[in-house]
Amino acid sequence: MLQVQGVFKRYSTPQGPLAVLQGVDLQLQRGSSLALMGESGSGKSTLLHLIAGLDRVDAGSIRIGGQHLEQMTEGQRADWRRTEVGLVFQQFNLISSLRVEDNLSFQARLAGRFDPLWQAKLVARLGLGELLRRYPEQLSGGQQQRVALGRALAAKPGLLLADEPTGSLDEATSDEVLDLLLELLADSPTSLLMVTHSQRVASRLQQTVVLHRGRLADPVGG
Repeated sequence: MLQVQGVFKRYSTPQGPLAVLQGVDLQLQRGSSLALMGESGSGKSTLLHLIAGLDRVDAGSIRIGGQHLEQMTEGQRADWRRTEVGLVFQQFNLISSLRVEDNLSFQARLAGRFDPLWQAKLVARLGLGELLRRYPEQLSGGQQQRVALGRALAAKPGLLLADEPTGSLDEATSDEVLDLLLELLADSPTSLLMVTHSQRVASRLQQTVVLHRGRLADPVGG
């Protein structure tokens, strides 16, 4: 599903070039889950942005479902991302002017993949039935993150990228959201790559890799 080979990324700074990623290799099979860990500044978010097609590699390749991201134009990457990737962030990033039901369907409609039966199943499994007419500001943090998960999965993406999705939640709510996510993924072919600082969260996924100074250690069991 995902194959990262020899990826390098550096940025210009007033002090000179800063090498963030130095030859990263990573594989993720279809339907599997992987936790990406590492200290702050190790390059985790940079790698996630590259895999999402939000930035370009300096060297190396990223292939997802047979598509080589480094060979795409910016417009092609945007079109591909709209249909093939689901994104979940720590801060939810819901659209404040839309009710829950419209936030849930937003990505799927944009991708031309809105499926009312699948959305109804997501609503039921995520426990959002009584919240559909509310706006994000009327929801708790855990409720907002459940909406964000539903929005990301509504378009049935091949790959779900999650950047500290439970980082702003308390432990009990974090466990509840993670339980729901893994339950939904168990019924789909979607692969999951999650950035997390929590060893407890990482242990729930099938594999864990650690990024240190721009390089990845070998994958280990979750």
